[in-house]
Formats: sequence, C-alpha cells, structure tokens
Amino acid sequence: MPTLTVDLGDRSYPIHIGPGLLDRAELIVPHLAQKRVMVVTNTTVAPLYLARLTATLERAGVAVANVVLPDGEAYKNWETLNLVFDALLAGRAERKTTLVALGGGVIGDMTGFAAACYQRGVPFVQIPTTLLSQVDSSVGGKTGINHPLGKNMIGAFYQPRAVLADTDTLRTLPARELSAGLAEVIKYGLIWDAEFLAWLEANMAKLRTLDPAAISHAIHRSCEIKAQVVAQDEREGGLRAILNLGHTFGHAIESAMGYGNWLHGEAVAAGMVLAAAASQRLGWLGEAEVAHTRAIVRAAGLPDVAPELPFDTWLEYMGHDKKVEGGKLRFVLLKRLGEAVITGDVPEAALRDVLIP
Repeated sequence: MPTLTVDLGDRSYPIHIGPGLLDRAELIVPHLAQKRVMVVTNTTVAPLYLARLTATLERAGVAVANVVLPDGEAYKNWETLNLVFDALLAGRAERKTTLVALGGGVIGDMTGFAAACYQRGVPFVQIPTTLLSQVDSSVGGKTGINHPLGKNMIGAFYQPRAVLADTDTLRTLPARELSAGLAEVIKYGLIWDAEFLAWLEANMAKLRTLDPAAISHAIHRSCEIKAQVVAQDEREGGLRAILNLGHTFGHAIESAMGYGNWLHGEAVAAGMVLAAAASQRLGWLGEAEVAHTRAIVRAAGLPDVAPELPFDTWLEYMGHDKKVEGGKLRFVLLKRLGEAVITGDVPEAALRDVLIP
C-alpha cells in the first residue's frame, strides 16, 4: 500500500493508495479526535459502500452516523450543504466529531467546507471513490460549493486529517466518470512531468480498463505531484495555480452549459486543448504539440472540442475565475509539454481566435 505525505508541518497528513482500504479501520481511527464520526455520502455511493465503511468503523468501536445527499454537480450548493449542517445539529455533533467524506469530488468539497464551518472547524477525513477525486480534489484542502455565476467561488482552504484512496471503488465507476478522472491525470503530465505524460500515452488502454498496476501508478504519481505543489504553496499564492490548467476555460463551460451537463473532467479536457491552442498563439507550443495534447485527450475518451459559446459569454464566465487579478484574466498555459506558466498577457484577439475558430 503506497503512502504519500502532504508536508504542511503540524498539519501534514497521509495519502494511502491501494485496494481494500475501506476495511482498514487502523488507517482512520488514529486521525479521529473522538470515536464519533458523521459520514457524508450521496445516493449513488451509499448503496455501494456506506454499510461496508460503517461496519469497519463500528468494529473499531466508533459511533457512526450518516447523511446521504443527492448526487450530482447540480446539488453542490447552499441548500444541499445545509442538509449536512441539519444532520450535525440534529445529532448534536461536537467539535471533536469527525466528518468523513465518502464519494467523489462534490461530496469531498462539500464535506470539507462543512467541516471548515461547523463550530468554526471540525476534523474531516477524505475517502474518495472516483478517479478524479482520488488524484485531485481530495488532496490539498480546497473545499467549497458552486454559485450560478461561477464554480467553486464560495469555500475555504481546509486540510483533511487523512486521505484513503481505495482503488477497488473504481470498479463501480461508469466509463464516462473514469475518463473524466483521466483528464486530471493528464493535467499533471502536461504541467509538470513530460515523462509521465509519455507513460500515460503508452498506457492509456490499460488505464481505461483499470489495470491494477497502471491505475495505481497513475494515482500515486498524480498525488505525488499535487502534494509537492501544495506543500510549496498551500493557498494558491503563486505556484499552485498551475494545477488549474484548463480550468479557467473548463469552469466557464460547466457554468455556461449548466452544472452537470458537462462533467468536470470533460470540461477540463476541452479546456486543456484550448490552453494548448492559446500557448501556440503565443509562440510557446508548436502545431505538433497541440495535436499531441488533443490526441491524448481523445485517447482517454474525452472531448477535445469545446461547446460553441458567444465570445461575450466566455468572457462573462471566465471573469468569475479565481485567478482574475486587478480585473484582468490570468491563464495557465504551457511553455512546453511538461512545463506550465501563469500569464495575464493573452491579447484579446488571440483569445478570440482560440475560442471562436
């Protein structure tokens, strides 16, 4: 069982990766402030894994309550978040009660935000059950909810006590969701590690069929890269923003198309192709590198073409991006495959050419 550490001093925490982790109470119990937890999950994951996790914890003497939320990006909002607070208050949860996020990125983000807010901060543990959440959203402490005008615009930086990425849970993941997770895996190769990108290209067929060795390596290397970046820049003051490659475009797609119509990873994939095209317009990438980016996105079963939106619509939704500074859009682009750069110097004409081909 590979274990990584997110190095944040006295707030450091482990990321455990491997099969059968839902049965490993010893990986969770040491991180509980008291033997009492509230598991937050959704209507899709609960029938699959809630009873198993509950039994594991109860065998270790932990009192377990739960709240089951509706499933989907469309429910990542204040109304659904209040269901978590309702359950915590009705159950008289205390400051040492630990929240456990059992599900994908939406559940992880909302559970973390609830933990940051309830009684001004209670512990939480991440148990991500989708590839996207295992390689990205469960690590690094970004939590939050969506607003109709912008994705993830309301939230907090709040780190978990531990992350358990049980690779067995990926077996119940629909193919579309698996591909969506691969978008974030590809991202790490594009921004940080060209050798990993080449490995992904060579092993994409194995990843899409959940070959155990291949998927374990992809998750491990992705988490390793993210942990390195977060340890250097926890609150996105600079370097951490490179983790948002494709996200400025992608979040605009999600918002404009209606949350849930495009999966997050699908929107990011199309966004990464747009970012590569913008990098070409600025003279950093060649045509072959843009084609290479497009090909690996397609090989993962992901869209490589963004939806058609009016240019003003793009600008409206991108204007709510968290990287906007002084009213100016900033983008994560590529100097070369394997090296990202953050820039606010993208001429409007170049941007229009990319978005309205």
